[in-house]
Amino acid sequence: MMHHELLLEIGVEEIPAGFIAPGQDNLERMMTARLAGLGLEHGAVQTAATPRRLAICISDLAARQPDRLEEFLGPSRKAAFDANNKPTRAAMGFAAARGARVEELEIVTTPKGEYVRLVKEKKGEETATLLTIVLPEVVQGLVFPKSMHWGNERTVFVRPIQWLLALYGGEVVPFSIGSIASGNTTRGHRFMAPGSFAVGNYHEYLALLRDKHVLADCAERRAAVVAEISGAVAGATEQGTAEVLQDDELVDIVANLIEYPHAVCGVFDDRFLALPDSVLITAMREHQKYFSVIDMGGTLLARFVAVNNTRISDVQSAAAGHQRVLRARLEDALFFFNEDQNRSLADRVADLTGLIFQNQLGTMYDKTQRLVILAAKLAQQLAPEFRAATERAALLAKADLLTAMVGEFPSLQGVMGRDYALLDGEEQQVADAIREHYLPIRAGDQLPAEIPGTLVGMADRLDTIAGCFGIGQQPSGTTDPFGLRRLALGLLHIIEHRAYSLSLSALVEEALRLYGDMISVEPATAKAQILDFIKGRFANDLISQGVPREAVEAVTSVSFDDVVDCRARIEALVAIKEQPTFAILAAAFKRVMNIIKDSKGGSIAENLLQEPAEKKMYEIFQAVRQETEPYLSAKEYDRALSVMLRMKEPIDAFFDGVMVMVDDQALRQNRLNLLCAVAQLFLQVGDFSKMHVVGGQ
Repeated sequence: MMHHELLLEIGVEEIPAGFIAPGQDNLERMMTARLAGLGLEHGAVQTAATPRRLAICISDLAARQPDRLEEFLGPSRKAAFDANNKPTRAAMGFAAARGARVEELEIVTTPKGEYVRLVKEKKGEETATLLTIVLPEVVQGLVFPKSMHWGNERTVFVRPIQWLLALYGGEVVPFSIGSIASGNTTRGHRFMAPGSFAVGNYHEYLALLRDKHVLADCAERRAAVVAEISGAVAGATEQGTAEVLQDDELVDIVANLIEYPHAVCGVFDDRFLALPDSVLITAMREHQKYFSVIDMGGTLLARFVAVNNTRISDVQSAAAGHQRVLRARLEDALFFFNEDQNRSLADRVADLTGLIFQNQLGTMYDKTQRLVILAAKLAQQLAPEFRAATERAALLAKADLLTAMVGEFPSLQGVMGRDYALLDGEEQQVADAIREHYLPIRAGDQLPAEIPGTLVGMADRLDTIAGCFGIGQQPSGTTDPFGLRRLALGLLHIIEHRAYSLSLSALVEEALRLYGDMISVEPATAKAQILDFIKGRFANDLISQGVPREAVEAVTSVSFDDVVDCRARIEALVAIKEQPTFAILAAAFKRVMNIIKDSKGGSIAENLLQEPAEKKMYEIFQAVRQETEPYLSAKEYDRALSVMLRMKEPIDAFFDGVMVMVDDQALRQNRLNLLCAVAQLFLQVGDFSKMHVVGGQ
């Protein structure tokens, strides 16, 4: 079968930088899914994108669908044929509806009896024909965070579509989106090469666009941005004295704002270096998308790098224009910084009464009061020597939200709190805690380095989670307006990082209690929902890291309260899982759990132990329980499990030689009590019955 290349490009007005990467991913996902659904085999998939285009190339796409057999099950034989084996109207109607003759029907035996079946060969359609339907469906099916209508068009897309390039095997795939018809042409750079030109394949597409000042390959364009900004600094400073401050996220943003990078290095007045580094970097980065410049020791210099989308003929003039814009931004920042220092953070705390935390949950002042209590409780339990610093940090943690600087640059919350706290004369660990209590900001981000920030961060997350669940605002499906999943994951990572042994149940209960009558959900219900929610985050996080699902479920299904303890039990199960003895023990434990599922257990009467096998199991069980007790108390679960493995043979012998469900009620209950006691010992580590083990029965 012949194979050809498919190339699709959607030419548009400028797409927001943050929409480009998701747009590429969605385009690839939708296209490959549609082709798979049609049974069309293909080779490698490549995507390209700039602010003015989204493109995809499918290599070695089959020229037609394979022929296939389609099977249709019809009415029962009794309904399809009469007593004389003549076809009824039901049989004739079934055949006619599928364009077949009655003679083509056959009888097959199914679990429900004999039925009529029709098997037809369906010829595969030509890919070129199918693409005329598939491509417009894919384009119109792309979803973005925001889309728009334009003109009189009914089409909805991220930005107005200006052209469509669609080639299969070098030939145009004809279709239209609104008033835009597909063709074999693309467009170069909007200002430096605005005309249209024809392309024949993906390699030519990339090469010709490159000649027209467009780097359509995202990785190539990103590398060009890095080279340009480094070159701009090298050209404007003495060799080996300065470099661009590394900012991979800003590189990604800038690469999706331009089609071909042209960088220029500018300067600003040294007096602005009086601003904290975080303010300078943020002022340049957030509003202007400028890169900061540092010396080889990491100190900020009074320089910046701007990236333009057009070639710079007069570097000095271009730099001067950027410098004028930046100067206004930095003047504002310096004014805000100086004004903010007229009041200390401590003086601002009372004004948090004017800042709403959540409509049903009061103000940020209310939250601050809860934070102080909850953080102090954590400090008393986990690190009493840091209680004073923790309480002070909790009191000041949200005060910088009222500063002009954070109002202008919300991303500096916590950062400005730390800087202003130091200027106010607060202790270093208090100032650091104000910054660190927001960490981790996102998955994989750095965690708090010091204890006070750790404790305030835990209290802050617990308070928000408890409040939202307390008013019935928990996440559902894909919606999570308060970011509770992220907060729960951050809480778990902090606890695990510090190896804090604590009761989540008690902490959640306290966090809910501090809300008083603000919450509308019954506290016990809210508590259960919160613990189940956090347990779900814990399990998903471990499974995503490659921890076997059955080991996670074996532990969390029994209990979930002490995160560190849960993790230790899971690791012990994973470590011992591959031992053949454990496989047999786990299989036996499943039998135990099945038998005792309706029994609550009770005391074991030794005088009712009659069979040698039950006496032997009781004897070994007592020895194993006594030997494992110190290991379980010390949370040395690997050693406890090694001892528990000795129960394999007596349990097997018990099931081989003892009838549990005898008529004698006292004897039956005593044997159930013995099995319950064995199960309770094992359940202190996990529910082995959930473990899938090779060699188990």
